[in-house]
Amino acid sequence: MNVFEQAAKVRLMGFDIDGVMTDGRLYFSTEGDFCKAFFSRDGLGLKLLAKSGVKIAIITGRDSPIVTRRAANLGIGLVLQGIEDKREAMASLLEREHLTMAECGYMGDDLIDLPLLKVCGFSATVPDGHPLVREHVAYVAQAPAGRGAVREVCELILRAQGSWERVVASYLA
Repeated sequence: MNVFEQAAKVRLMGFDIDGVMTDGRLYFSTEGDFCKAFFSRDGLGLKLLAKSGVKIAIITGRDSPIVTRRAANLGIGLVLQGIEDKREAMASLLEREHLTMAECGYMGDDLIDLPLLKVCGFSATVPDGHPLVREHVAYVAQAPAGRGAVREVCELILRAQGSWERVVASYLA
């Protein structure tokens, strides 16, 4: 099965945060606070994918109020933070959503993501993802992490599902 056939079956798409939705860098202040930078075009890609009917989830190993705020800003209600076993977390989420592993996708960049990436129906990573991750995914984005990789994957899914024209029609009117 090719990448477009896999992407066409996605009903729920999960994303990691650090190294996927961000460039992976964490900015710490002298007070111990930290910040992350998100790319606005990635955010619109996520909104377009949700508009098409694909459910969006965040499954991340770190627990951060910044992620909670970004997810709320994008209307993402399925947010799992502080997760060590992402495959188990996705399995539980899919059970609640009445979906199968073949109907989900995930985009991650590091070894902690591999167990899930190897079993989901569609898998993706960023160009600078860990070499083992790049070897085991269906799709490696051309755009960098935190600078369009998420948008690229969202658009790939939309095109594979034949939803692209419908979700962008209002922008062309």
